[in-house]
Amino acid sequence: MNFRPDTVLGEGRCGRVFKGWVDEETLVPSKPGVGMPVAVKLSNPVDLLGLKEWQAVVEFLAKFSHPNLVKLLGYCWEDEQFLLILEYMERGSLETHLFGKVGDPIPWDTRLNIATGAAQGLTFLHTMEKQVIYRDFKASNILLDGLSDFGLATWGPADGDTHVTTSIIGTYGYADPEYIATGHLYVKSDVYSFGVVLLELLTGLRVVDMNRTKGAHNLVDWAKPSLVNKRKLTRIMDPRLENQYPPKAAFQAAVVVLNCLESDPRSRPPMEEVLVTLQHINSIKMNPKESKASKKYPARLPSPQP
Repeated sequence: MNFRPDTVLGEGRCGRVFKGWVDEETLVPSKPGVGMPVAVKLSNPVDLLGLKEWQAVVEFLAKFSHPNLVKLLGYCWEDEQFLLILEYMERGSLETHLFGKVGDPIPWDTRLNIATGAAQGLTFLHTMEKQVIYRDFKASNILLDGLSDFGLATWGPADGDTHVTTSIIGTYGYADPEYIATGHLYVKSDVYSFGVVLLELLTGLRVVDMNRTKGAHNLVDWAKPSLVNKRKLTRIMDPRLENQYPPKAAFQAAVVVLNCLESDPRSRPPMEEVLVTLQHINSIKMNPKESKASKKYPARLPSPQP
């Protein structure tokens, strides 16, 4: 496949994603800039993992339709090349906007909307008649219009089982420690990963960053003690928010994070409960007094190591 280098949108475990163009009605390929933009995921040739991920995406996205899931427009397997034609998300991933140096900082309301939209996507998957475990929920897989990359998704437990025993695949920092330790994958393994992403949204920090000060390399370990105290929480909130957020809402979101990060999967809330809580938190607005006070006392975060 001869894609131009300047059309590359990103690169994942098993291949690259390119920007292409198709006719809006027939989905036939068209010239650049003509018709509807699409994302074309091209898996590496003769790659067993790439083939499995391609099959997983086709299996899941071809069956599901939801506003918070990226749409699969087409797929192709030809000459050991595996292609997926996906809905193009112009605004890119949460990872790019939250941790990148492009654009303005994400405001509080938008962060909550992103978290709520992602929760809606996971809730849909978890509450289907045959549950789906996303398995690789992370900031880079949250496009600002929906969840993407179902390459590692799998069916949930059946016949009264509590978990699925499977090979350990995921992203360090986001993956459920119980799953990493035992290979037991729970529906609530996704809930743990969601808690990590919500923590990243609160702090503006990556879950793992070896350039941070000693003791803060792992965001979960470093931030957990501050999530239980309103005053300590203000010290770890993203300073780019300039304290323009309702303290009550931030603390309630911190409680959601703590609940999602419970070590025992059985103690974590189901995603539908998380979704309802986030929708409530989203209704909490700042009052004028909080807005004035926030400008006087900016938050502080640990500085990077030299």
